[in-house]
Amino acid sequence: MRINSIKYNNSHVDGPGIRTVLFMQGCNIHCKGCQNKSTWDINKGKEISINDLVNELKQKVFNKKITISGGEPLVQKDELVILIDKLAEEGFDIALYTGHQRDEVPTEIIPKLKYLKTGNFIQELKTTIKPFVGSENQIFEEVSKDETTK
Repeated sequence: MRINSIKYNNSHVDGPGIRTVLFMQGCNIHCKGCQNKSTWDINKGKEISINDLVNELKQKVFNKKITISGGEPLVQKDELVILIDKLAEEGFDIALYTGHQRDEVPTEIIPKLKYLKTGNFIQELKTTIKPFVGSENQIFEEVSKDETTK
């Protein structure tokens, strides 16, 4: 899979708690005003095997809280599903940030997530008040316990 970067154990704005943020490479949305334009080109970034990435995260994420962002994680949907499966097996608290709508997120990963942020960034709706989102239209939700039993 291709990643842009990893910010270890220092984010307070990408979901509840102190979180590590994995920025995946590649985006097919290209929101006006995007703060992560360096993640758009799928041919850039760093190629890493999913197993190597999971092993690195296991060693360096002290509290097992991770937010997967981008770019757009769903650009690498097949790899994302495998990554989330492996992180869930290791007991990670996983937040997924996507510019797509909830019904476009693979249903098999929803029960493995703790949090889900959906909706594209709209510069005209930018907010600094609504927690964990960039614009008013975006939805940040804790995935319900009911979904984890389905």
